[in-house]
Amino acid sequence: MTATLIAGIARTTDPRAMLRRFLALDAVVTGVNGIAYLAAPGPLGRLLGVDESVLLIVGAFIAVYGAAVGLLAARPRPAALAVKAVVDVNLVYAVLSLFALALWLDPTVAGAVWIPLQAAVVAGFALLQFAALGARTRP
Repeated sequence: MTATLIAGIARTTDPRAMLRRFLALDAVVTGVNGIAYLAAPGPLGRLLGVDESVLLIVGAFIAVYGAAVGLLAARPRPAALAVKAVVDVNLVYAVLSLFALALWLDPTVAGAVWIPLQAAVVAGFALLQFAALGARTRP
């Protein structure tokens, strides 16, 4: 990704602001998704074709994770190691979502669309965060 493209997406050329914005956006999207899974596992489970206990487990994890990413985004200078951990967790989550879809889940049509879509969004956050971290560490 080019620095110009990343700056355009982040609407800033300040590398720290870019990183913090991408972390904050990740935190909001992840947190809302987690809260939705926790608040309505039955209806969402039926809509997606995913067992509600799976949604509860995933929802609890990503709600807590989203809060942790939000705390990291709130720091004036997020630690590089912590950001790398967020990037890694996001990539693992995206890959596991696709493996679960292929190997274990029997989703509805909505689930077959939602699961890869949310995996792509999470992977996109990882790529943006990684690129912004790189921009921050360049002289």
